[in-house]
Amino acid sequence: MAAAAGCGVGVGGGGVRAPGVLPLASLNHISIVCRSVEASLRFYTDVLGFVPIRRPGSFDFNGAWLFNYGIGIHLLQSEDPGSLPEKGEINPKDNHISFQCESMVAVERRLMEMGIPYVQRCVEEGGINVDQIFFHDPDGFMIEICNCDNLPVIPLAADLQQQQRAPGAVQLGACKRAVAAAAVVAKQQQQQQSSVVPSSSPPVTAAAAQCGVPSSTAAQAIRVAEESSSSHISCA
Repeated sequence: MAAAAGCGVGVGGGGVRAPGVLPLASLNHISIVCRSVEASLRFYTDVLGFVPIRRPGSFDFNGAWLFNYGIGIHLLQSEDPGSLPEKGEINPKDNHISFQCESMVAVERRLMEMGIPYVQRCVEEGGINVDQIFFHDPDGFMIEICNCDNLPVIPLAADLQQQQRAPGAVQLGACKRAVAAAAVVAKQQQQQQSSVVPSSSPPVTAAAAQCGVPSSTAAQAIRVAEESSSSHISCA
């Protein structure tokens, strides 16, 4: 499956890659075993906006493939639906997949309209608020919707002195997250070859130039034309 245009940062147009690790490029898909492929298909299309795509005809088992937001969802029909665990309480610490959205207020309103139970959480870090909404798919697999890109990405291996000189330089979102990490990796590689600490500007500039913009048809987010993207959910 071809991934949608994204942040082609690092070796071979993929993600940030340190020496010696597997030559990965991007996340392709997640696979979910379902009680009913039909029920899960309706959920992922009608609620989350995924688009059904062609599945290899050589498969001799029931399932469905969907794609949007640069990743795929592969649904697999369980051979023993009765053995799957029952949907339990929504636990934000459970396994889940998370989607960035444009307006948490619009997401909450839409979930209420559809009658989908959910829980809210807030994370506050250094005056920055991150809102989270958690809910289940038909089989109890948890979905998170958030504005997590509000938080800066600060690599643990980043040079402390560099952070102190330019603390705002790592407050990044989407493509900029990968750009920052690429700069850290490039800096570490250069430091191994020279005792002089080089500037991180050239790798960042080069990496930023590789960031693509997903097409409107392949990456339609939860649309909120009437809402401000800065809306914040009260978690009191």
